[in-house]
Amino acid sequence: MKFMDVHHGMTGITADQLKQAHDADLAIQDEERVTFETAWADPDSGLVYCLSEAPDADAVQRIHQRAGHPADEIHPVPLTV
Repeated sequence: MKFMDVHHGMTGITADQLKQAHDADLAIQDEERVTFETAWADPDSGLVYCLSEAPDADAVQRIHQRAGHPADEIHPVPLTV
């Protein structure tokens, strides 16, 4: 199933910092059978969004926690067009 997660409070994040955080997830994602697909950030609002494929939201959160940036929200995305 696909999940969109949201991180708050990352005001001022740079492209390099976003890449580093995404790479930290990618490095360990296989341990929870998660595939992080894309990450987006708005440095002004401090919001970061990540799209992933995972068995459940808990697996997504475990990877984010271990990578040092737990998600504030995780939403299932069962429908796409």
